[in-house]
Amino acid sequence: MNAPNNLSAKPIKVAILAMGGEGGGVLADWIVDLGEHNGYIAQTTSVPGVAQRTGATIYYVELFPRDLAEQAGRQPVLALMPTPGDVDVVLASELMEAGRAVQRGLVTPERTTLVSSTHRVYSIAEKSAMGDGRVDSNELIAHAGKAAKRFVRFDMAQAAEASGSVISAVLFGALAGTGVLPFSRAQFEATIERGGVGVKPSLRAFGAAFAIAEAAETPAAEAAKPLGELKPQDPRVAQLLQRARAEQPAENWPVVVEGVRRMIDYQDVAYAGLYLDRLAAVRRAVGNGDIALLRETARHLALWMSYEDTIRVADLKTRDSRFARVRGEVRAGDKQLLAINEFMHPRLEEICETLPAGLGRWLMQPHFVHRLVRRFTTSGRLVTTSSLRGYLMLWAVSRLRGIRRSTLRYALETERIEGWLAQVLAAARLNPALALEVVQCQRLVKGYSDTHVRGLTNYQTLMNAVMRAGARLAPATLRELREAALADEHGKKLKEALARHALA
Repeated sequence: MNAPNNLSAKPIKVAILAMGGEGGGVLADWIVDLGEHNGYIAQTTSVPGVAQRTGATIYYVELFPRDLAEQAGRQPVLALMPTPGDVDVVLASELMEAGRAVQRGLVTPERTTLVSSTHRVYSIAEKSAMGDGRVDSNELIAHAGKAAKRFVRFDMAQAAEASGSVISAVLFGALAGTGVLPFSRAQFEATIERGGVGVKPSLRAFGAAFAIAEAAETPAAEAAKPLGELKPQDPRVAQLLQRARAEQPAENWPVVVEGVRRMIDYQDVAYAGLYLDRLAAVRRAVGNGDIALLRETARHLALWMSYEDTIRVADLKTRDSRFARVRGEVRAGDKQLLAINEFMHPRLEEICETLPAGLGRWLMQPHFVHRLVRRFTTSGRLVTTSSLRGYLMLWAVSRLRGIRRSTLRYALETERIEGWLAQVLAAARLNPALALEVVQCQRLVKGYSDTHVRGLTNYQTLMNAVMRAGARLAPATLRELREAALADEHGKKLKEALARHALA
């Protein structure tokens, strides 16, 4: 006599995509424990991702009712990996991971409930791009919303921080709040209590996430607040802001004011004044008709004038706010010691550029001192900025800000900036749209060390092409050349594009 075919019922299938340190394994174990304590047979597997944020670990859980298996007199066969189109719930600890799940076909509109955090941890490819390589979060959300039967999303990293817990507890609460699993809230909470570790903060995070998911609410993005009337205490800064508002179109005030703030933070009030001098010269030349050109010039000029030299890098690494941020990221307690090791590899060129211009140019020449210094800069070194010695070393470099205007790097960057502005004005006389594309070529000049050298080389190649082509260069062509340069830091795609347009 054959046993009843009760195993035709399908198991509940849950896929979890989480990065290292986010508790994806703990979340999977909670779901397994939840099922096993409430009448289900559970199985979990995991496939590790790649380190350095190029992928996430996929945890997969299947749950099958124990009573059905007992009625059939045999054990169910549970899968080891999620199959595209055959997953009931996908939990993603970060928005890009939700996008990856959609791309892999794990999320389907007929079946899948997608629960994801909306915060971003940028991938290596996004951060290493020559330009802005970030994937648009709104596009990810829209795409995921279309792909899923139900999409529950909110900033779970912020919720975890507010609760003093971790994102796995928030995901667990959101999962409970969706109601897609056949378990009560009390059964979910009992699972956390059985874990016995970090119970109180985990329950706080669970409760907050449960409330959001249960209400099926997705918090809307906060509307951009208008720039308030700033009232700086320093009269020199107040005068600068008043000047910025008088000289620049009202539509561009937020960008220009941020530029002034950045210049003061980077150098001093006089440097912010130089920033406004350069913007005023551009406005006199192009007038008020092209607001976009003036706005983008203000933005990119601020970026270029706050170039990352050794002084700037040392300044940022020794700020109190950075130490506080790192302590917060690793969740170090008040009584815990934190060591921060920086790998630093200053090249000879960077050392020369930090010196006064005359001395720097002398050291760049091939002689005994040049060869001696180069020998000691062939390899990098670790600097523990959390130690007194390491901190004082970088702090001393950051204090060189007072002589920055006399350094070789300042002289070089001033020459480049003035040349760029002159090229912008020359292009504006021919075609304002072309001038806007020239302005945005500044995106190539960023970073420091080898990254800066490669970007600057590509930028100079583009500017040479602009000068050679003159009026016959179409704005769309320059945009294509710029995107080719941004797509390949070694310049291969740029060379191909230049050859294609006969500009090589």
